[in-house]
Amino acid sequence: MRGKKPIVGLIGPGSSSVAIQVQNLLQLFNIPQIAYSATSMDLSDKSLYKYFMRVVPSDAQQARAMVDIVKRYNWSYVSAIHTEGNYGESGMEAFKDMAAKEGICIAHSGKIWSNAGEKSFDRLLERLRTHLPKARVVACFCEGMTVRNILMAMRRQGLVGELLLVGSDGWADRYDVTDGYVREAAGGITIKLQSADVKWFDEYYLKLRPDNNLRNPWFPEFWQHRFHCKLKGHPQESLKYNRTCSSEFTHIYDTKMGFVINAIYSMAYGLHNMQRSLCPGYQGLCDAMRPIDGATLLDFLMKTNFTGVSGEGILFDENGDSPGRYEIMNFKKMGQDYYDYINVGSWDNSGLKIDDDEIWASKDTIIKSVCSEPCDKGQIKVIRKGEVSCCWTCTPCKENEFVFDEYTCRACDLGSWPTFHLTGCDPIPVEYLRWGDPEPIAAVAFACLGLCATFFVTSVFIRFRDTPVVKSSSRELCYIILAGICLGYLCTFSLIAKPHAAHCYLQRLGIGLSPAMSYSALVTKTNRIARILAGSKKKICTRKPRFMSACAQLIIASLLILLQLGIIVALFLMEPPQVIHDYPSIRQVNRICYTTNLGVVAPLGYNGLLILSCTFYAFKTRNVPANFNEAKYIAFTMYTTCIIWLAFVPIYFGSNYKIITMCFSVSLSATVALCCLFVPKVYIILAKPERNVRSAFTTSTVVRMHVGDGKSSSAASRSSSLVNLWRRRCSAGETLRCDKLKAKLAISNGTTTCPSNHDQATMTKQPRDQATT
Repeated sequence: MRGKKPIVGLIGPGSSSVAIQVQNLLQLFNIPQIAYSATSMDLSDKSLYKYFMRVVPSDAQQARAMVDIVKRYNWSYVSAIHTEGNYGESGMEAFKDMAAKEGICIAHSGKIWSNAGEKSFDRLLERLRTHLPKARVVACFCEGMTVRNILMAMRRQGLVGELLLVGSDGWADRYDVTDGYVREAAGGITIKLQSADVKWFDEYYLKLRPDNNLRNPWFPEFWQHRFHCKLKGHPQESLKYNRTCSSEFTHIYDTKMGFVINAIYSMAYGLHNMQRSLCPGYQGLCDAMRPIDGATLLDFLMKTNFTGVSGEGILFDENGDSPGRYEIMNFKKMGQDYYDYINVGSWDNSGLKIDDDEIWASKDTIIKSVCSEPCDKGQIKVIRKGEVSCCWTCTPCKENEFVFDEYTCRACDLGSWPTFHLTGCDPIPVEYLRWGDPEPIAAVAFACLGLCATFFVTSVFIRFRDTPVVKSSSRELCYIILAGICLGYLCTFSLIAKPHAAHCYLQRLGIGLSPAMSYSALVTKTNRIARILAGSKKKICTRKPRFMSACAQLIIASLLILLQLGIIVALFLMEPPQVIHDYPSIRQVNRICYTTNLGVVAPLGYNGLLILSCTFYAFKTRNVPANFNEAKYIAFTMYTTCIIWLAFVPIYFGSNYKIITMCFSVSLSATVALCCLFVPKVYIILAKPERNVRSAFTTSTVVRMHVGDGKSSSAASRSSSLVNLWRRRCSAGETLRCDKLKAKLAISNGTTTCPSNHDQATMTKQPRDQATT
């Protein structure tokens, strides 16, 4: 149209849906558009809306602010409602995306038109009710009228105080939303675009009336719509209102007025900067700006940067959006039946700042909106099948597991245990027997007493080594037995000492060698007695038994001991002793000397063979003459030893007290041998010296129970003379007289003889009250 000035730019409109339609038209002609309250995220897409700009932030930042509020109070399970349309859908989509990233679950998501009927809103509230009492918070990306209809439905459904609304800037601090439904809205938290009052504009704007604002032909229509009245007699009188407008009516300040002014300033600064750049030193438009190119103007608008009417900086990002700055409002009861909006915080790109004390009376009054309560220490979340990630059951970790993450328990490595807070593992303190523990004290005390007794017995045997009691006991073998007993007691100290490689060698050496020394000597001794008794039962003795001398006995015992020593050395080479950590249970670590089953069974098996051999010979020689009852003591020793070691095997291999079991088993075996074999002899030596005489012991030269190599006793001499006399007479053929003499000798001496060309052995039965060993 000729005479009409071309449009170079447009301010507004306020609604996002309308702004989109306008932009679709304007970009056909490359005309920039600056909106003052259209916040839809879709308008940030420059591929669709190239010439659109706005002085308010995108709803994406408002959604971020809403998510931060929900996170602030740990509301992890909320419902989500939005107004159907571009504003609500884009904002809620952004909210859901951000909430999912923050671990916030949506119990129910619904949308509704602002003008939907009561039944639609009632159905919406019934769906929200099904998620109570878990999902009490409702995130509402809604226009103001949608919120109002929700409040009305809450009253109808009796949900006052059951739901808390977190609203977007469509609600903000509008009184027309809450009017008449303050109890339902109480506690609501809303987001409001940050804007300050423009006092100089307020003074002008609030003075406007239909009669003095003649320059605006639409002002009478606005006045009648705003106050629901009619201007009687005015050309633009509205007949749909019955009330007559009065001059007393005044405006209510629109908080978005500052954004309108900033949008106008943005367009003005853009044109000004474009004119200065394209027309330097020229007043008005130069030829370079006739006509104004929309693309060039858009470039200057995007670079605009100035201070707004409220003192905030106005600038645009690459999408044409302004920085997000919001005020956090809380609708609360201020007094008796009086409710109002109060500013409780703010949000910008640096984050949320909010005064909790202004919203909640105390921390205990903060409502909960969670599907499942947080798990206690040491528990993990197990998501139920078909449930969202915010609904779980808490399952405790095992005692040796720590909480690796909120969904996983992880077992500690062997030798470590969960920390107090169950967030990791700490090494378990290594345990080993210490000298101050009760069990080692008892074992050491017992071993010390045994050593003292052993030393005492040994000193007595050395002091009285030439007496009949000591000589008749095969003193050389007794010294070997005493050495084995002493070594057995010393084993306790190596077993209890802190495990070390040297101690491990001493343990295996002592445990295997000490019983071998004692039982090798006893095997030799009992075998000798058995062979003597076997020979004495023969009516015709053809020859003297072999290996009956003391030297032969020592050699036999030494060979048996060396065999055990060879087994031990071979095991040292095959399985060198080493210190390891043993784990009798998952929360216990013991420092021990490592020994395989072979290392235990082989030496003990050999010792067991010696014990069985001793027991066999002891049982075989149990019925010896009364003056030779040392075999009975040996038999008792072996029976007791067998019981001890039969009890030791299951206890050792079936308990965690292997060291203490070994200590007491070895010491008890040594004590039994010491008491049964040596205490009777020491008693005779010290307490009954009158019984420590040659006449108390068997004098057979074969049995070698005589004392030393001296002559026989007088009774034995007389018996020998009578025997020689009997032999001479029998050899001369005096058979009858020989039989009579034989009977006489048998009655007088109780002696049985075996004729031979050399000296024959005799076993003389002594009276019951004669001395015994």
